[in-house]
Order: sequence, then C-alpha cells, then structure tokens
Amino acid sequence: MEENEIINSLHGEFARTITRKFSKAVEEYRLLKSGDKICVCISGGKDSMLLAALFRDYERHGSVHVTVRYLVMDPGYSEENSVQIIGNAKRLGLPVETFTTEIFKHTETSENPCFLCSKLRRGHLYNRARELGCNKIALGHHFDDVIESTLMGMLYGGQTQTMLPKLRARNYAGMELIRPLFYVRERDIMAWRDFNGLSFLRCACRITSREDGSKRQLVKRLIAGLAEDNPQVEQNIFRSVCTVRLDRIISYKDKDGVHTFLDNYDDELF
Repeated sequence: MEENEIINSLHGEFARTITRKFSKAVEEYRLLKSGDKICVCISGGKDSMLLAALFRDYERHGSVHVTVRYLVMDPGYSEENSVQIIGNAKRLGLPVETFTTEIFKHTETSENPCFLCSKLRRGHLYNRARELGCNKIALGHHFDDVIESTLMGMLYGGQTQTMLPKLRARNYAGMELIRPLFYVRERDIMAWRDFNGLSFLRCACRITSREDGSKRQLVKRLIAGLAEDNPQVEQNIFRSVCTVRLDRIISYKDKDGVHTFLDNYDDELF
C-alpha cells in the first residue's frame, strides 16, 4: 500500500483502535498546544513509525496547529537497517531528517547496556530537537509499555511508579516529552502494520538481539498468562496507578521528602 492508503486506514479500519485513542490521549492529557514544535523520534520500529504516520495526518487535519519534524537518529545501525527505515519513511510520506551517533559502540562493554543506550539516546534526541527549535519530543511508548513498566518497577525495582503521558525534561529547560500512544494497544499496532503489508525493524541492537530474553519479555509473558484467566488484568494494572490512595500506602516520596502513614496516624479519631 502507498501513503494515502496507509493513512486512510487510520480513519477506516483502525479509527476506533488507534486514531481515536491517539486523539483521546492528546485531549485528555493536553499533550499539544497551538504553536508547539514537535520532534517525532523515529527508531524504525512499528511504534515510532505509527506515531509518525499519526502526526503526519494530524498536521493536515488536527484541531490544533503544530509544526512537526521527523527525526531519525542512527545509533550505529547496519546499512540494511538504515535502508529499511528510509524506505518505510518514503512509503509513509514522512520528510525525515537523519543524524548519526556511536551509541551502540559506547554501550557494547557496559554492564547495563539497555539503560545506558536509553540514556544516551534521550540526550542526543533532546539536543537535536532543541537545535531544530522544537519544544516537545514525542516517543512511541504505548499502553502495553506502560503496564509492563509498572509491573517491572514493582518486581525488579521495588517501587510503584509508571510512565507518564507527558514529562518535563529536567536538564533541558522548556522541553517536554509526550507519549500520544498512551492508550493504544500493541496488538492493534501490529494489526495496522500487517494490514498495510509493512515491515519494520524489531530490535536493531547487536547486544539484545543475541539475548534469549529480557526482563520486559518475561513480564510481557507473565501479563499475557494472567490475562488468559482474567481479561481485566491489563486494565487493572493500569488503573492501579490511576487510583492510588495515599492513606493506604505505607510510605511515599514527593519533592518534600518521604511521608509515611504514621505521620498523621495519632491525629486520627477512632
């Protein structure tokens, strides 16, 4: 399929499962404002490519006027991967801009290559987005990423937290990170990809491609297994960080420090 047909599918077969959920996140979390200059960060995978296609359509028909730049950062891709990304961008009608880094080279000897890679990628993307005059960067994290990260934090990090739909950049004044695919399910992204006969990068990292599994894959399988017995499991994980009752939490942190349930316990009347 060519650009028009692919974009049209977002208003046809995938209007309910993708486009309306994109719009819901944009409106509910106030992700876009008139005059915003958005940098859509494209890794070459299905998620970021879909996000770029949605923004390409939003530029033309969206209710808020925004300017969008489509940025591809090459962290050390093989030539084959680079060719595939550019080819897909042409099919989707994306005016991409590319720049290269040596991130893969710097992470090969790291004890925690995924963490370092993510940190370096984010820094390069913020710097380039700022050079382009953008005030927001958009990433392709979807609903499944959100609930998986929530559970990973509990199981492996001993903390209750999650991805947020938008986040101010700590070290880049005036910059924000937004996640417009916040409500979109991964299975629907795959369905859109397959319906349009598209083929995207999976993981182009030379390190993780050699591994049999990862914590995220383990958690993904765990959630899928639980959902077989209880279809509400995925939504319940999401709701768990939307309906937190601080009076039923042992302790929590904020900008003022650590607070515990004991702080006001003796002031409560029986």
